[in-house]
Amino acid sequence: MRKKIVAGNWKMNTLPAEGVELAKAVAARRHETDSSVELIVCPPFTHLSEVVKATRGKGVAVGAQNCAAEEKGAYTGEVSAAMLAALGVEYVILGHSERREYYGETSATLNRKLAMAYTNNLIPIYCVGEKLEEREAGRHFDIVGAQLREVVYNLTPEQFTSLVVAYEPVWAIGTGKTATSEQAEEMHAHIRRTLAEKFGAAADATPILYGGSCKPSNAQELFAKPDVDGGLIGGAALEADSFIRIGQSF
Repeated sequence: MRKKIVAGNWKMNTLPAEGVELAKAVAARRHETDSSVELIVCPPFTHLSEVVKATRGKGVAVGAQNCAAEEKGAYTGEVSAAMLAALGVEYVILGHSERREYYGETSATLNRKLAMAYTNNLIPIYCVGEKLEEREAGRHFDIVGAQLREVVYNLTPEQFTSLVVAYEPVWAIGTGKTATSEQAEEMHAHIRRTLAEKFGAAADATPILYGGSCKPSNAQELFAKPDVDGGLIGGAALEADSFIRIGQSF
């Protein structure tokens, strides 16, 4: 039975006090979602310490939105995986399309980041996805396959067992566009087949989340698909009510 996950990526939104209140509001309504669903909130770095405190023991896990590719040292402005783990963070989002697009993250960079995450017992949420022009050119399977082979294929079988994958059609992030549930299932199934090429039956247990404008109005249809195991939620995660309603959509 694959884990069901709803993870909220807050991106660069909310001030620290606002973030703590949002986390508390999610935690207060945790009981409204099935206990089998893992709820994760991923606030900005500045909020992490207080959000961990606000959610501890309340059934809500905390993730970071990124980590450094280095262990420690003269890397001004970076935050290491060890620092995150020391705060009680459990998950880390890696390879988000915005990191790839705006900050030039490559597969080489992401291999190092995943290594740092595993060294510090953080669970990576590894993001893959294609741009609009890549989909229109019929290259979407090739692009996503390469993002998996160049990074995930370098994991050990033991590391792979804790990986979470998030598929984000880049053309559906923040645009209001959403892949149809059929398009989402088609890509999720492709991702699982690609993982199985390397890791065999273990790929059946890998949670694959949908990350393109998932909201209460479409979550139930998306989550009903056999290879869609939850969502990496953007804007709808900034309100406790919509986030909880998505968590109720399985």
